[in-house]
Amino acid sequence: MNTIEKIWKDTLTEIELEISRPNFNTWFKKTFPLKQEDSIFYIGVPNEFNKEWLYTKFHKMILEKLRNFDNSIKNIEYIVKKKNTEKEDTNTTKQPQSILQQGNSLPLENISINKTNNLNEKYSFQSFVVGPFNELAYSAAQAIIKKPGVYNPLFIYGSTGLGKTHLIQATGNKIYKDNENTNIFYTSSEKFSQDYVNALKNNSINSFKNKYRAYDVLIMDDIQFFSGKEKLQEELFHLFNILYDKGKQIIFSSDKHPNYIIGLEDRLRSRFSAGMIVDVTKPDYESRAALLKTKATQKKTPISDEVVDFLANNLEGNIRELEGILNAISIQTELRSRKLSINEVKTLIKNNIKPKKHLALDEIIKIIAGFYTLDPQKIYDKTRKKEIVYVRQITMYILREYFNISYPAIGKEIGGRDHTTVIHSYEKVTEMIKDDPNVTQEIEQIRAILDV
Repeated sequence: MNTIEKIWKDTLTEIELEISRPNFNTWFKKTFPLKQEDSIFYIGVPNEFNKEWLYTKFHKMILEKLRNFDNSIKNIEYIVKKKNTEKEDTNTTKQPQSILQQGNSLPLENISINKTNNLNEKYSFQSFVVGPFNELAYSAAQAIIKKPGVYNPLFIYGSTGLGKTHLIQATGNKIYKDNENTNIFYTSSEKFSQDYVNALKNNSINSFKNKYRAYDVLIMDDIQFFSGKEKLQEELFHLFNILYDKGKQIIFSSDKHPNYIIGLEDRLRSRFSAGMIVDVTKPDYESRAALLKTKATQKKTPISDEVVDFLANNLEGNIRELEGILNAISIQTELRSRKLSINEVKTLIKNNIKPKKHLALDEIIKIIAGFYTLDPQKIYDKTRKKEIVYVRQITMYILREYFNISYPAIGKEIGGRDHTTVIHSYEKVTEMIKDDPNVTQEIEQIRAILDV
């Protein structure tokens, strides 16, 4: 037994004493040492999910145990590699930090990225689940595919993990598939910023401008990144105008409506509003169930209707969280070579079921007032100023509709008002929702913040 094999065997012995047997068998049994160089210890792991889990859940402990046997080790890298094979997966020899930068999502294989247009080929409409939570955004994307420029720009917003990136990249992939001569490009706003800064440093700003102004379809993710960045906003403003005047299609995504991106210039808000702004909300029960079944089929993971029903009822998070749970079920199914029972699934995900959120009434009011950049005390005051009355009515509606607080209790808490005033406010907002889509969007954004 060579040195690294002995170090790793001794390390596993210590780890096994500290964690449960199922955890050890699941995450460590198929690992093996690869090499040690430049104070880095390389560990072979069977798949990407195992790699991410070791780094996010056990990395600190593993490093501590390794250093007990060799204190020259400063860091660990996890490499996806089959044991007893010599060829490493070069797409997975990334720095550990790259996992952290992607949050909860699994690393994407570089081989899936089209180097010409930067689109990920994995994102397609075949794997995209449509439901009430995203059907308007989906319909707008389909309209653009049939007739680019019909909605220009298309601005899709919603909380993280709801499939916005999947949708806009699938749109780009379909446009490209229908016409490979289309000069299309996908980028994040952060990457756009990096390109701009590099162009300034290298005195190549004209090349930068010419590159982006030549596209027939420009897709830009996470537009909220431009908040407060005046120079970048100016560059985007001029780029937008040139592409728009040429009739080129522009697609943006953001985590919030452009009207609520702090530090965004009014002239950009105006440009964004010239096209179509649509939101993506959290999936409902039926959509969650459909998502789970679709993803399970793609992963070839057998999953019973009972398990689907349990997960869809108890996991009210975003699409990314649902996929994370399904990844855990998939790997356990693979390890056990059989379908998991409902009790095994319950045990597996017990830490992922969040308790219902309980907020104090004054905290709810503070959050709603903050959304409208209003002093919370104004909501309690007797003032009849139009803008304050509006926020007060929205507050009463939300307290009644989503927190099921009685009319008299709401009136008492908000300035000692009569319950008939609260009923009037509730009915008023109900009517506004029917007539004004902006009111609906505002309420949906507040609900997302309140997590109700």
